[in-house]
Amino acid sequence: MTAEQQTQGPENNLETPKVSAEHYENAEKNIESKSEHVESGEKAAEKARVEALETAISVERGSAEKKTKSGDAPAPRRRGGISKKEKTASYKKHMKQVQAELPAPERAFSKIIHAPIIEKTSEFIGGTIARPNAILSGAVVAFFLVLAVYIVAKNLGYVLSGFETIGAFIIGWIIGILYDYFKVLVTGKK
Repeated sequence: MTAEQQTQGPENNLETPKVSAEHYENAEKNIESKSEHVESGEKAAEKARVEALETAISVERGSAEKKTKSGDAPAPRRRGGISKKEKTASYKKHMKQVQAELPAPERAFSKIIHAPIIEKTSEFIGGTIARPNAILSGAVVAFFLVLAVYIVAKNLGYVLSGFETIGAFIIGWIIGILYDYFKVLVTGKK
């Protein structure tokens, strides 16, 4: 076979390897350009992140400056426990926020029951007269004592006056208060 015959057959085509080599070179260049494009895209994304962060910081500083100018900024925090002044200021701010979300009738009721004089009175009564153990023991003693008095009165033919329940509750309440008092004396805990 001559050289012309060798080049004319499809299995011995000499241009196929050249095209393949050129094709591979082009593919390699495309891959490199794509990787450069991806790297430039990553750089652009990183640049966008940095710009967004800088914008957020500047906006935050601007809002912080507005707060300090308007006088709404809290006093600088000191070390140690919370002072009574800070506690009451925080309580008032929180109550205003919560009451602002309530419907008008509930807001009015909330303002009434959270008035300082009513809250202090309620705390005093809850800490002295209306203690949970006193109320519970008053109810239990009243139930059993009135039941016993009723059974005795029914068997002996006496008529009850109605004070039996109140008297039995007072006796049970006193027992509950004494229980709380001695519990605090012994354990030292309320």
